[in-house]
Amino acid sequence: MTKKLVVLDYGSGNLRSAQRALERVGADVEVTADPGAAAAADGLVVPGVGAFEACMTGLRSIGGEKIIADRLQNGRPVLGVCVGMQILFARGIEFGVESVGCGQWPGSVTRLDAPVVPHMGWNVVDAPEGSTLFKGLDAATRFYFVHSYAAQEWAGRSEAMVTWATHHVPFIAAVEDGALSATQFHPEKSGDAGATLLANWVEGL
Repeated sequence: MTKKLVVLDYGSGNLRSAQRALERVGADVEVTADPGAAAAADGLVVPGVGAFEACMTGLRSIGGEKIIADRLQNGRPVLGVCVGMQILFARGIEFGVESVGCGQWPGSVTRLDAPVVPHMGWNVVDAPEGSTLFKGLDAATRFYFVHSYAAQEWAGRSEAMVTWATHHVPFIAAVEDGALSATQFHPEKSGDAGATLLANWVEGL
């Protein structure tokens, strides 16, 4: 049975590329800000590009925090992508300014302490054994990253599966925590590897 997904439209970019990538793996995808559609969908995808604070402003303008929280309270799957992952944490700190996030996970998103930022291009990840998202993908698989900020510590539930990557310093590349999953990289820009990851997520809905 075809899974119905909503890509949440709150003014952030990459909506259509996320839609196409999900359709490629067989899902029925709608791009909308409608809370009813977002609540009813089998899965909700929260994309995000740009600055943490700008994404949070856009998200609040459509009641996105409540949409996400209500789904998770009911055990309904949500997938955050790139800044859509970052805003799930409690705080984002950019240019010395602290912004409040959705608070689904404790901790802060901070600038990568690396000689070259943004971290842009292909990189491997270290996924935990038993991961659903990375099923069928080996340790040499590369994913496409574009970011200057990341969550660099995990203070959430110990049962969560946390995938790490390194760009001069270690950072969180993905999280699988019950109904809430997220990736710092862009699955929709990661070719066959990204398609496999999205297919794994859709299959589990």
